[in-house]
Amino acid sequence: MTERKTNGIGRRGFLKLGAAGVAGAATIGGKAKPAAAAVAGGTMMAAPLPAAKGPRVVVVGGGWSGLTMAKYLKKAKPDFDVVLLEPSSVFFSCPLSNLWLHGVVETDMLIHSYVDAARNNGYIWLQAALVDLDREKRRAYTSLGTIDYDYIVLSPGIDYMYESFGVEDPAEQYMVAQNWPAAFKPASEHLTLKGKLEDFEEGVFLLTVPPGNYRCLPGPYERACMIASYFQKEDIPGKVVLIDPNEKPTIKAEGFLAAFEELYKDVLEYMPSTKIEGIDVGKKKVVTDFEEIEFADAAIYPRVRAARLIENLGLADPKSPQKEAAIDPLRYHVIGDEHTYVAGDARPMPFSKSGNTANSEAKIVARMIAAHAEGKEVPWQSPETICYSAVSADPLESIMVDAKYKHDGTGQGWGFTDVVMINDRSKDLGKANIEWGKGLWRDMFEA
Repeated sequence: MTERKTNGIGRRGFLKLGAAGVAGAATIGGKAKPAAAAVAGGTMMAAPLPAAKGPRVVVVGGGWSGLTMAKYLKKAKPDFDVVLLEPSSVFFSCPLSNLWLHGVVETDMLIHSYVDAARNNGYIWLQAALVDLDREKRRAYTSLGTIDYDYIVLSPGIDYMYESFGVEDPAEQYMVAQNWPAAFKPASEHLTLKGKLEDFEEGVFLLTVPPGNYRCLPGPYERACMIASYFQKEDIPGKVVLIDPNEKPTIKAEGFLAAFEELYKDVLEYMPSTKIEGIDVGKKKVVTDFEEIEFADAAIYPRVRAARLIENLGLADPKSPQKEAAIDPLRYHVIGDEHTYVAGDARPMPFSKSGNTANSEAKIVARMIAAHAEGKEVPWQSPETICYSAVSADPLESIMVDAKYKHDGTGQGWGFTDVVMINDRSKDLGKANIEWGKGLWRDMFEA
């Protein structure tokens, strides 16, 4: 077996940069009671912020949606006083992280500074978490104190639903989450997965595709390609098994299936139309509707839901199987509250839960909020999903899709429009993949 080396600054180097404060494993288990409930009623001190110089907008969550939102709120209405709440100490990108797992890109490409983003774009980053809201008073309760606001935008992302794989016991949910993290929430899960690949010796490495609408529809298929390529590169006597409840890849199926067959036939086993009904934690095996599959290691990705914060705040739609927010689908504000908005992966519309979608959508919502502050309205506009997926690492080759969305006039029925799909992998698309990421990071972090 060839000697395996890490690329980039490595896990230890990343931690030395201060990423110990990055949010870690998924929030799972029983309902958490908001901490602010114990201090509500005026007993919590104000957060350490300068006095607002204009209408204050609080943005919750420093992912692709929140970072874009904070910047473009200031661009849309410069007198907004924008505060971004994010408890992590450094940004780590999920998009392009599958290439990082293989070693195609280095860690430096994925990590960025919240300080730089705030300084460059004229808003305040407060390293704190939202724990409760008083929407009548328009007061946010955070881990550093209260913030009175004129508008608040919630972009808290996702959490996992391990019960979707038949794991009901909270103790077993934590065992699955910590032993075989999905690595679709940055960044500790990603570091763990990269370490797993570096240490993997032989046997089955199991990957799963969630049911429902999940973060980055092509992500699990791209990851399967990158890990299979890594096994080939390092001459690892193992096999990647990808279990998928769908009949075929949910997007870019032709391109992924061609890569599976032409590039990874001997190292990647794709199992479509296969439902996971249980996980035997002790014996390291999954129980499907057809058979039991033992594995040496895994990254188990269950159904996703809106971040549990949405439900804790009483904003989840009780009819939503993924606990997504109850909002006006064409205006993004909470039903009956035009000062509370939800965007990104916690919104209920069936848009792709992906970086480019969140970025383009946030610009639209920022314009809506700025218009509302001036007593105006802007027409609904579709977000855009531009998504590159790497299917080969050496050489780097990708496939891609560019699509927008349409609705039935009420925002209840949705479909795709203006779709451009390229399933023929190429080096040119591989280069475009990297440049796509660089361009969006510049958009979020630079002036």
